[in-house]
Amino acid sequence: MAGRIPQHFIDDLLTRVDIIDIIDSRVKLKKTGRNYSACCPFHKEKTPSFSVNPEKQFYYCFGCGASGNVLGFIMEFDHLDFLAAVDDLAGQLGLGVPREQGYNQTEQPDHTNLYKIMEQAAEFFQRQLRHHDRSFQAIQYLKQRELTGELARQFCIGYAPSGWNNLQNYFDNSCEKEKHLIQSGLLVENDDNKRIYDRFRDRIMFPIRDSRGRFIAFGGRVLGDDKPKYLNSPETPIFQKGKELYGLYEAKKANRSLKQIIVVEGYMDVVALTQKGLTNSVATLGTATTKDHMQRLFKTCPEVLFCFDGDDAGRRAAWRALESTLSSMEDGRQARFLFLPQGEDPDSMVKKEGSDAFKSRLQSDAISLDAFLFKELVSNLDLNALDGKARLANLARPHIDVLPRGMFKQLVLQKLSSLTGLEVEYLTAQLSVEGAPKVTASPSKAITMPSQHGADEAGPPGVQSKPFFRDSGRSHTSRIPSTKPSSKINSAGYAIRQLLFNTKLADNVDNISGLNQRNSPDNLLLVKLLEILKSTPGISPITLIAQEHDTKAGQRLQELATFDLGMTGNEQEFHETLDHIRIEAQKNDQKQREETLKKELSSTSISQVNAQQRRELQCFFDEKRQQFRAVREVVKKK
Repeated sequence: MAGRIPQHFIDDLLTRVDIIDIIDSRVKLKKTGRNYSACCPFHKEKTPSFSVNPEKQFYYCFGCGASGNVLGFIMEFDHLDFLAAVDDLAGQLGLGVPREQGYNQTEQPDHTNLYKIMEQAAEFFQRQLRHHDRSFQAIQYLKQRELTGELARQFCIGYAPSGWNNLQNYFDNSCEKEKHLIQSGLLVENDDNKRIYDRFRDRIMFPIRDSRGRFIAFGGRVLGDDKPKYLNSPETPIFQKGKELYGLYEAKKANRSLKQIIVVEGYMDVVALTQKGLTNSVATLGTATTKDHMQRLFKTCPEVLFCFDGDDAGRRAAWRALESTLSSMEDGRQARFLFLPQGEDPDSMVKKEGSDAFKSRLQSDAISLDAFLFKELVSNLDLNALDGKARLANLARPHIDVLPRGMFKQLVLQKLSSLTGLEVEYLTAQLSVEGAPKVTASPSKAITMPSQHGADEAGPPGVQSKPFFRDSGRSHTSRIPSTKPSSKINSAGYAIRQLLFNTKLADNVDNISGLNQRNSPDNLLLVKLLEILKSTPGISPITLIAQEHDTKAGQRLQELATFDLGMTGNEQEFHETLDHIRIEAQKNDQKQREETLKKELSSTSISQVNAQQRRELQCFFDEKRQQFRAVREVVKKK
């Protein structure tokens, strides 16, 4: 299995590129003073509010709040994860991406060869559709399905001629090439007679692309009466059916900011919907919807709408999709289900009633995940009987159990409570697991960031924040809630900003304890940041932000990086800030303890407090006052 990308390589990569060049190759930038500007690629606007700062190698949108460095931009614009963005950026510079211990040196060349072969095969099939003397039937079929030549080019649709060796003869006859063609699933070797032949014959070819647009597999629709009607590539080193979705790359390319994705069952459904202007549809590849599918979809947009046939097979497919969706239903995400009339599919339906009516159907007839869940569970139950209600609670429990902890899970429990008459507290107690906290897939030294940063804590004395960018609205991405930079930042936020300016400040911090403060996310982030900087010397701030780009911690780090506070990297000033944080933490801790004791005393009569308890209380307060004075004296001496 491939290891992590070495830190020194990422740092070197970021120093070699200019964010202006990378963004300008995708969005036309215009010089405006010291910065560059353009209309934001992440939301619709007429007046440019997207600004790129060449000195800080940072971009920011005043309209939607999108921000980050060059890797962050590539991740958002090209819809890539962090590792793929590094690979893409390195490829633009002609660099190979090294891996740390555990990396198989032969893996990358083999994969490169497979990608190249799949690209050549896609070109071959497209050429056959245009020029083969027997492609007339394929062209007629596509015309009957109302596919235009432009749409066929957009989806790179092709034709595999009849015959056993057309594709095989297109490539050279080297043993190495033949090996890769078999490995890619394009050729088949007969186990009995060892004969090698083309897998796809006399079929319309639908290429399947990964998130980077690389061809990784094919689906073929037969033109004659042969079986199966649809034939897909087998699983290969670069293709896993349970993780890929047909049309996802094209949907991302057609829509810079996807709000909703429609999941259908067939290639032609995707193509037909796109033909009618619904460019946000995808299809599974001959498999049921998986958890991996849902993770990819929700990473792309906040709402997924399943559109299935109304027959029994369609409802079974929808139920499997629901089961795969439950564990991904974090707050802010939505899943809905639409069942078409009997005998209809998305292709036939959109052609019959038109795109506007079909869009209206999507909005008006689709039901929510919880509505579909309970509708199916109660279908054979009598809720007027107590045993029916008990049965419903037992049936619903494993489904609710896998929901992530949050408001949606609580609301589903409340709905179950209203249907059964059982108290929410009782239902909650019956769950085997209350719901695991979200675990973000990120590098091993990841930062876990609480939902909001503390905005009410006063900053260090004498510090006024002067944001490099003015306040912005919500982030363009729904998966990371945007937090507006406030006019002031708290002490911990100021310390984090100092660390981002000079990471070496962490070297001489021997005592991290005392900085952690309950109910203060910035304090928690500061402690985590110090731990990472001390355990990973030399890691650059830009790399930290890039690696945490898709997390709440990364969002907060990006926000703090936009503040221009006249940083000098002065070590004494940094340690004074930490001392100030410790004092505030001690004061808050003392205040909380006092409030706790007051509550305990308020429920206890004075006569019940014996002399020993009074002495313990007095000792506690004296100890806290002495600790506070000691810390204050240390600060004064500095």
